[in-house]
Amino acid sequence: MKLDHLAVAAESLEAGRVWVEDSLGLRLQAGGQHAHFGTHNLLLGLEDGIYLEVIAIDPGAEAPVCPRWFDLDRFSGAPRLNTWICQVDDLAGLVARYPEAGRPVALSRGDLHWQMAVPEDGILPYDTLFPALMEWGRGGHPSARLTPSGGRLERLVVSHPQAAALAGALGPVLDDRRVVFETGAAGLRAEIATPSGIRVLG
Repeated sequence: MKLDHLAVAAESLEAGRVWVEDSLGLRLQAGGQHAHFGTHNLLLGLEDGIYLEVIAIDPGAEAPVCPRWFDLDRFSGAPRLNTWICQVDDLAGLVARYPEAGRPVALSRGDLHWQMAVPEDGILPYDTLFPALMEWGRGGHPSARLTPSGGRLERLVVSHPQAAALAGALGPVLDDRRVVFETGAAGLRAEIATPSGIRVLG
């Protein structure tokens, strides 16, 4: 299991775009639609093969028949770093190990294809701070298509009252020294190096 990308949730793509671009001083690029969940996104390529997305409910899409991923049905307020997503080589095996991660759902956007574990209610464990698990399929990885932004993730802090339990559960399979766990109020904080210095998203 390794870090794949970070998701900023927003009530609208425009609100998310303004917040991320003002916070980082970097420009987002076009993403696309996710028909299965009725969402759409914008993307930001970071170094080391990871990326950041701004994701929001697509007002022009048909409402899904299931709860949306990333707990977006309950999202409100200012944009915030909402979810960390990890790539795995054997999603079925990891879901068997962590059934609370959800069930695999086959998804696509354009010619990109992947599977993601999504809980039945769309809400990940540990107050949504358990990572969303995914396995890429046909079409490669989005980071290869993004223009380099000059940004690099230095550290992702996962804060939770039960941080030690979460770290212990993930420790045997998580391989990313940038991810650290801290005991505290539930939340995510990404420290990102940019041409203008270290900027923080939380």
